[in-house]
Amino acid sequence: MEFLTLAKNRYSCRKWKDTPVEKEKLEKIIEAAVLAPTGCNYQPWKIWIVQDAHKEEFRETAKIRFEAPVYMLVGAKKDEAWTREYDDWNIADIDAAIVATHMILEIEELGLGTVWTGHFDAPALKEKYEVLKDYSLIGIFPIGYPDKGPSHLHDKTKEVTDLVSDL
Repeated sequence: MEFLTLAKNRYSCRKWKDTPVEKEKLEKIIEAAVLAPTGCNYQPWKIWIVQDAHKEEFRETAKIRFEAPVYMLVGAKKDEAWTREYDDWNIADIDAAIVATHMILEIEELGLGTVWTGHFDAPALKEKYEVLKDYSLIGIFPIGYPDKGPSHLHDKTKEVTDLVSDL
């Protein structure tokens, strides 16, 4: 698919069918994540996949409202990321966001849907799951086959002149 078509078609899916997501498709999403560029290629990010018997406990702990066949949680370790020397700006969360964007676009390409969920209880997740404690958790991505199309806000954008200007 042409990139701009892919970008235009992608939307924040908020309702999924109960249909399981094939292992091969999950592997392609991970492959897209691994290909994402990160500062100095340090790859300070991690993805946790939640499915099957663990889904309900995870959803309840995170306090997320979306029900989907699979969830992917993305986080980054600040002490493993590149830091700009001039002002000690650490880009761990940006690296993880680039990874998440690659995932979202591959999810669309595969005919699946997701929404970048930022409204979740990160402290509760870190308390419940020890492996998360050292990570900045940037998003939960419910994944599945869409059961509903985009919302009325999908095509709403600001004018280009409001978003881009010369310096």
